[in-house]
Amino acid sequence: MKIAVEGCCHGELDKIYETIGYLEKKEGVKVDLLLCCGDFQAVRNEGDMKCMAVPAKYRTMQTFYKYYSGEKKAPVLTIFIGGNHEASNHLQELPYGGWVAPNIYYLGYAGVVRYRGVRIGGLSGIFKSHDFRKGHHECPPYNPDTLRSVYHIRNIEVFKLKQIQMPIDIVMSHDWPRGIYHYGSTGELLRKKKFLRQEVESNTLGSPAAEELLAHLQPSYWFSAHLHVKFAAVMQHQPKGNSAPRVTKFLSLDKCLPYREFLQIVDVPERAGSSEGLEYDPEWLAILKATNSLQRITPHPWNIPENNGLHDRWDFRASEADMMRVVEDFSGDLAIPDNFSRTVPAYDPNKPQPHAAPSCSTNPQTTELCATLGLTDLYALVTQGGDVQGSTARDEDDDEDRRSVGSADEPSEYPTDTSGLSNSFNPDEITIEDEWEEEGEEEEGEGNSKAEIKGDKLPDVAAGDTCTPSRLVLPKPKSAFSPKSLPDLMNLPPPSHSTPALSHAHPAAEREGCCEGEEEDAVSVRILKRNSDESGEPGSRGTTPRIKRRNQVIYTAVEDEEGED
Repeated sequence: MKIAVEGCCHGELDKIYETIGYLEKKEGVKVDLLLCCGDFQAVRNEGDMKCMAVPAKYRTMQTFYKYYSGEKKAPVLTIFIGGNHEASNHLQELPYGGWVAPNIYYLGYAGVVRYRGVRIGGLSGIFKSHDFRKGHHECPPYNPDTLRSVYHIRNIEVFKLKQIQMPIDIVMSHDWPRGIYHYGSTGELLRKKKFLRQEVESNTLGSPAAEELLAHLQPSYWFSAHLHVKFAAVMQHQPKGNSAPRVTKFLSLDKCLPYREFLQIVDVPERAGSSEGLEYDPEWLAILKATNSLQRITPHPWNIPENNGLHDRWDFRASEADMMRVVEDFSGDLAIPDNFSRTVPAYDPNKPQPHAAPSCSTNPQTTELCATLGLTDLYALVTQGGDVQGSTARDEDDDEDRRSVGSADEPSEYPTDTSGLSNSFNPDEITIEDEWEEEGEEEEGEGNSKAEIKGDKLPDVAAGDTCTPSRLVLPKPKSAFSPKSLPDLMNLPPPSHSTPALSHAHPAAEREGCCEGEEEDAVSVRILKRNSDESGEPGSRGTTPRIKRRNQVIYTAVEDEEGED
């Protein structure tokens, strides 16, 4: 099946779906699934915008509310994880995942689902060591600290994912696994993002937690975003036992902006005889049940159980019997129900409410899942000021908890902050402005054009009439272990500029674009770029109309960066 992978979404659902639709029509393909690697921005109304960690002047409604309200429906099944620019109060309603709109599914703090037999896992947020060992204690109204800590990855989520034993096909994370840049074209990365050199050379760029998960899970694909740059790598893992060494194809994509490589389509084999719909994963559900007692809603640091003589149990891997019990809990039907429901009013452009307060609601989807599996609704608990164990004697329980799951004084897995960019002049929590623009990109014409194109028909572009960057080929896998032979690895074809046709009902300020493509034999991957402005030098092969975005000004590069610290 064909899976479209998107980098940072930043609320641009209309543009993303239009681009996919245009590509399907032009290439004669059908995209089965869209994966978004964070900064999704599921903003339902003005109150949600106040729960998003971006400067106030960049808080824009974007287009998700249309899909939440029912005005539109996602044309392709969409699965996403959270990043560091999210409507956190909305996503907190679904700690174990759920529908944020019809046909749009959130994986939760961490999660694994199945689609047509393909196992898809994800880890939401970004890594910051000073919050890693805390519980999920945040709730609206957020203060300046919790507005950011709410999307920081916690040790319990990483621990759950490390209990997985069965092979997994795809994993998504927002920030990169630490060290992955050594398995691709590091020089090309540093030419694009010069300020990353210090962290790359010191091997401190990226998430150490994701690095550990990559080594443990060894998925076929790992997709990320966050750094606003396209980067591909191939990592060959050390073999486990007598099994053959596995290879992970890593891909990070840009954000949905003009002249950016933000979308790519990958062919992933589906498994014959599998269900057509989205399904719960029995191993993951069994892990959720087993680790429920480890959940915390306290800001105090704690350590997960280890085999160090201090814990009664440290192995929470799911047995076959555990998975069978989960299947029985669902009466043998693991299909994820279409039980989306709106928990707050949707934004109404005709009746704006700029002073709306952030909502703090429980979600019926979470309530239903918790009732079925015996899980704790963390968001409901923290908003009520309760304790996971439900006891009134909280101090005594906390002392017992520390004895059973590890004292806060024990050394943490990651004792220092190696979150990546924290030691550079740029913050590690990338903001939605174009602060990472390089001079070369701007010289290529990412400007603002006042011209309008109304109702122009998209021209057909011949295979030889492309004006694309040089061919991108995934590097050979790098590993300390070098087998005598490896299977042929995926080669990426040359990027093609692609912009969907816009309907005539759109405002005149919207511009239509065209796609420059290149036909190849046995093409399994397509790379999409969104273009802006209009180019066509005399004597060139053709003129490419490009989109002028509604919110172009939001993403314009600014000298006075307003980053996070």
